[in-house]
Amino acid sequence: MGPTHSRPVSARPPYALTSEVYDTIYSFKDYAAEARRLRTLLQRYGPENARTLLDVACGTGEHLRYLSRWYDCTGLDANPAMLRVARRKLPTIRFVRGRMETFRLGRRFDALTCLFSAIAYARDARSLERTFRRFAAHLVPGGVAVVEPFVRPSRYRVGHLHLGTYGTADLPIARMNLSERVGDRSIMVMHHLVGTPRGVRHWVERHDLGLFSERTYLTAFRRAGFDARYLEKGFMRDRGLYVAVLRPGGTPRLTR
Repeated sequence: MGPTHSRPVSARPPYALTSEVYDTIYSFKDYAAEARRLRTLLQRYGPENARTLLDVACGTGEHLRYLSRWYDCTGLDANPAMLRVARRKLPTIRFVRGRMETFRLGRRFDALTCLFSAIAYARDARSLERTFRRFAAHLVPGGVAVVEPFVRPSRYRVGHLHLGTYGTADLPIARMNLSERVGDRSIMVMHHLVGTPRGVRHWVERHDLGLFSERTYLTAFRRAGFDARYLEKGFMRDRGLYVAVLRPGGTPRLTR
């Protein structure tokens, strides 16, 4: 008998409910260390004395908690639930709702980050290039973008069953999903169980992520006006980082 694939009819949009337990699930991440490395990369590749930074798909703002020590930061995310958590934690930072393929803030930044594989929500090569053009439109010439990709298509494990347990005795959390693939997309239907003294909650989220090769990333960067390189060492296994510098004259017209 072959595997049974999850196709829940009532799957919720990503993070609609998970926003409230997101930081608990990802408490294993060393955001402070990642922020320090980001600063090193921005100092090496970005403008001298860079001061302003935009974090695209900022989520609950944990990277900005540390990056704001060195930069005047703005966070952008499409998900209102994630932004509510970020604003509650970091009231002095400006957070804006917007989609990374279409956002227009009417200003430019010295540096831009898009981390934890959020770029894969662009889903296809055309959306990826549109997103990078939005990045270019919001950077000064010579500005730098650091993008953390999802796993390469060749390393994506179809049929991998993942179970993670998190939290505490008072707030136990379990998440399970089976990694599936349709064309150049990863499909992950994530089942969440969260226990509280009032009972056990269960919800399902579907995550569709683009599976892009290094060539696809570098081509999209080039077409958007960047000189980009791939760094094998990233924050998570098999992901790496892209560092992209906006070419002088490669800046698209900035429109509101």
